[in-house]
Amino acid sequence: MEAFTKRTYSRKEFLSFLGKASMAVVIPPFLNRCGNTATVLTPEVLSSEVINFLKGIKLKEIAASDKDDLLLSEGMDYYPVIKWGTSINDVDRFGFNCDFTCFIPLDEANPEDGLLWVNHEYIDSLFVSNYNYRDPAQIRTKVQVDSEMYNVGGSIVRIRKEDGQWKLVENDPYNRRITAKTPIPFNWDVAIKGSSMAIGTLGNCSGGITPWNTFLTCEENYDGFYGETIYDENNVASKMPSKYYGWDSFYDYPPEHYGWVVEIDPKTGSAQKHVALGRFAHECCTLYQLDDNRIVAYTGDDRNDEHMYKFVSSKPNSLKEGTLYVADTIQGKWLALDWERQPLLQKRFKDQTEVMIRAREAAAILGATPLNRPEDIEIDPITGHVLVSLTNNKYKGDYHGSILKIEEKNGAYDALKFTASTYLAGGEAHGFSCPDNLAFDLAGNLWMTTDMSGSAMNQPSGPYMPYKNNSLFVIPRFGDDAGKVIRVATAPRDAEFTGPWFAPDGKTLFLSVQHPGEQTSDLQHPTSLWPFDDDQIPKPTVVAIHGDLIYKMNNLHRLQ
Repeated sequence: MEAFTKRTYSRKEFLSFLGKASMAVVIPPFLNRCGNTATVLTPEVLSSEVINFLKGIKLKEIAASDKDDLLLSEGMDYYPVIKWGTSINDVDRFGFNCDFTCFIPLDEANPEDGLLWVNHEYIDSLFVSNYNYRDPAQIRTKVQVDSEMYNVGGSIVRIRKEDGQWKLVENDPYNRRITAKTPIPFNWDVAIKGSSMAIGTLGNCSGGITPWNTFLTCEENYDGFYGETIYDENNVASKMPSKYYGWDSFYDYPPEHYGWVVEIDPKTGSAQKHVALGRFAHECCTLYQLDDNRIVAYTGDDRNDEHMYKFVSSKPNSLKEGTLYVADTIQGKWLALDWERQPLLQKRFKDQTEVMIRAREAAAILGATPLNRPEDIEIDPITGHVLVSLTNNKYKGDYHGSILKIEEKNGAYDALKFTASTYLAGGEAHGFSCPDNLAFDLAGNLWMTTDMSGSAMNQPSGPYMPYKNNSLFVIPRFGDDAGKVIRVATAPRDAEFTGPWFAPDGKTLFLSVQHPGEQTSDLQHPTSLWPFDDDQIPKPTVVAIHGDLIYKMNNLHRLQ
């Protein structure tokens, strides 16, 4: 049961619900620097030429498409920044299935030269290791698994704007890979399954950024790689084997070493796994820095009937000391996953470390509200509300998902009470299905990608046929189009858009095109050819979207 009513709002009601575009909201300095959250919305003195330029904006929605191409609204164009397999230095290549992106300038005085982090969520073994799981005669080899392990994790690459385009700085000393074989310590005082070190990171979906300018990458569907430890009603453990990749047949790594939020230093590549944020299928990790420099971290568990979490630190700038809470959206309460304070947890778990490892169980025991795949979470820079993508839950008849709005009591992000309501429902009334990643631009407009599965899209008898390929939408805050849900891009066949991140100057939207051609069963006949390279193989690619529309959308607030 969910503690909010789903209904369809008229545009007038939705505009009121969205929140008036007030300039009075105070945004902490940390959020000002985030590419996927807006800067402080302050009007500037503009020339009449610039004002007329900005007033000339008219969003033109494009139709849903099943074409194998990246299609954009008028006023937008794109070019590839980096593709799967691109050499980033003498030994490393860009990984597969790019997801979350995050850009940090090397020098704040020069926003056109910096480090781009890109997640590599999972692999398609047919493309990466030439293993076809559909062929029962094939036997997976360790060499193939090693290739797959290399292609997940993440990449750090230096990019620089040259002649108006972002380009990879080849062989730059900062260029490096983090893979499923990179040793990563736990940020915790107790060993996890007998070790203070995990081997690698994987399932890296969305992420976040810290006030101290490091990247956060989130391990999502970890059980597909090394399986999972499950417990019966008598608390007896057993091992569930890997769902998909079978790496546990070659490497005896504990499942408990995966499913964490991982912090990456962009300049050194050093990393750590944050146990205090709990273990589950993290979609993202969105931070808010309080006035006393304590940290609030929001994160969701992207699985049917799982939960939304919030960590509140007890010390400044800590992702270790503090309390992890889980949301009860029925009562509007944050429930503490604290072994010392919760007798119910003491009956099931031996200590706080076990609570963190088995956070899903602990959340259910305390009565947290099951949600419909909580994915990306972002903080509205205008209203201060917390928005959560609930992608779908087909087993409950929720095919199109919604966006949940959390209003913390008195606007305090460390509050223990809140109200929850449906911000926007998916479906034909609003023209989108399965919301996934969210991003606010520099003017506070909301951008949204969708995540209809490749096997379900464009099926004549299915619920997703009207929406065709996955898309990118924008919900403007200003002007005649305010409150409308407008499709501005459609993805190539089988693909989804992920990881939207705005460059600091507001002239570029970095966007990942993930798993084009995912339904391919024969390499000689791929279901997609995008990005149309000479080798005729679909390639996950990070693109830069630019043009008048991007620039204008990021500057509309200046006219209010």
